[in-house]
Amino acid sequence: MDDIVTVQDAVTAFADWMEPTDAELEEIDREMPVILADIDLLDAHIATLDRTPTELDQRRIRRARRRALAARVELINHTVTASGVGA
Repeated sequence: MDDIVTVQDAVTAFADWMEPTDAELEEIDREMPVILADIDLLDAHIATLDRTPTELDQRRIRRARRRALAARVELINHTVTASGVGA
């Protein structure tokens, strides 16, 4: 079976504007600790969706929440210092 591709898709499939720029990739790299900490927090919450959280689950959620907040603070502090506001 052959896929049907419209002319517009074929023309814009490899357009330059569809790829992230170097600046966007650098921003994603800067935000990666926050993203990973949020994933850990979501994992901790998801693990308790179908049951009552145990004390161990509650500790895991608290630790993940603290890591997520610390990652956000670090990102904000780095951003403010890099922009020259806190320097």
